[in-house]
Amino acid sequence: MQAAARARSNIALIKYWGKAPGQLNVPAVGSISVTLDALWSETRVEFDAALAQDRFELDGQQRSDQAARVFACLDILREQAGTELRAAIVSRNNFPTAAGLASSASGFAALVAAAARALDLSLTPRELSIVARRGSGSAARSIFGGIVEMHAGKRPDGTDSFAESLLDAAAWPLKIIVAVTSKHQKAVGSGPGMARSAQSSVYYPAWVESHAADMDLARQAIIDRDFTKLAEVSEASCLKMHAAAMAAQPPLVYMNGTTLEGIHLIRTMRDAGTPVFFTVDAGPQIKAVCEAQGSAAVQSALESLPGVLDVIVSELGPGIEAV
Repeated sequence: MQAAARARSNIALIKYWGKAPGQLNVPAVGSISVTLDALWSETRVEFDAALAQDRFELDGQQRSDQAARVFACLDILREQAGTELRAAIVSRNNFPTAAGLASSASGFAALVAAAARALDLSLTPRELSIVARRGSGSAARSIFGGIVEMHAGKRPDGTDSFAESLLDAAAWPLKIIVAVTSKHQKAVGSGPGMARSAQSSVYYPAWVESHAADMDLARQAIIDRDFTKLAEVSEASCLKMHAAAMAAQPPLVYMNGTTLEGIHLIRTMRDAGTPVFFTVDAGPQIKAVCEAQGSAAVQSALESLPGVLDVIVSELGPGIEAV
């Protein structure tokens, strides 16, 4: 009773920030993301009658700080499979963990896919997405490849809060240039940061109220392959999310100086005719979204930016895969 799976990280173009009330980890708003081929997590799950308790290892270390969420996802699948067997989980990321690159998204998507296979559960991608969401809201999107929409949902049981594919990876060959400006784990994780923003930021109600219009604009831009309109709404969504976080008490500042310099650089390049826009999640890493013809220039510019430690170039990637 063992299986392994690989899932990719995803970067939200239209952000979600905040949870709906309740214990089901339902997002307060929907989101639209791109799945990155170059950033992935691999997770192996083995159920074993000899184990007295679950074990979780991430990147070669026991991670008790994340174990509760991992084991809770397994409990959901164990209930569906009608078993109480404990499991050994071994996971690794090929990129920095908990540093604003959505490692929890790829990690929980890979966990759920591997555990479901090990338990011989025949779950649809939508059903896997719902379970993955319980571990990490953004993990629901990493079940799918290409461009993905996450529905916040309204049902009290959370069954309408799932992700689905909007566009296959090959249908719009965008490139994502990730400029890593820090490899340290962020001081305040996304979950606690969302809770703090919802409880104390004066901008948070406006963030939620304006969100549906951003989703509509982005969805239509994707359907039309309108890069300019997608750039405008994506950058606006990013900055509104960070504004809500920075207005929390105490303030949440996820960007650093290099992040801001990268934002200015990307906007200057776009004004000069390069098809590129930026987005930044809850962390200091810069993500430049490019059309193919501008990617080499963007990569070179970010590599030359002082404070950038590494640059990762990625195409849009597939959904979950068996390993």
